[in-house]
Amino acid sequence: MTRISRRSFVLSALAAAMLAATGLPAHAASETLEVYKTPWCGCCTAWVDHMREAGFAVRVTEMDDLEPFKARHGVTEELASCHTALIGGYVVEGHVPASGVARLLKERPEATGLAVPGMPMGSPGMEMDGHSEPYEVVLFAPGKRETFTRY
Repeated sequence: MTRISRRSFVLSALAAAMLAATGLPAHAASETLEVYKTPWCGCCTAWVDHMREAGFAVRVTEMDDLEPFKARHGVTEELASCHTALIGGYVVEGHVPASGVARLLKERPEATGLAVPGMPMGSPGMEMDGHSEPYEVVLFAPGKRETFTRY
């Protein structure tokens, strides 16, 4: 019989509680979030860290020019941000909180994906000494753009 230390047990229990608190569907942890970003963007790296901390498996691909990739995946100029991700058949553009991605995967709406246009202060990866501005997560598809949630 293998014994685990009290510390390992507590850390494992804490990690499980944090994952449960995110509201991630069981399959979200098994789907890999494919992130495409430029090599020099620090806020993109911080967003990747946010997603990993929320329990997402993440694979990062760095590209010098994301514009053709964004266009191929239906991200228009007005929806664009600094990085683009793919998961579960959806596009995730910009600093979308992990809870929004989890909700997208749970509800499976008919859409191309979610976007947080621009780089709003206070969104995941754009935290700045407690300062934040209101922003919205947009659900989008060709000819469709609606508010998914507001922060």
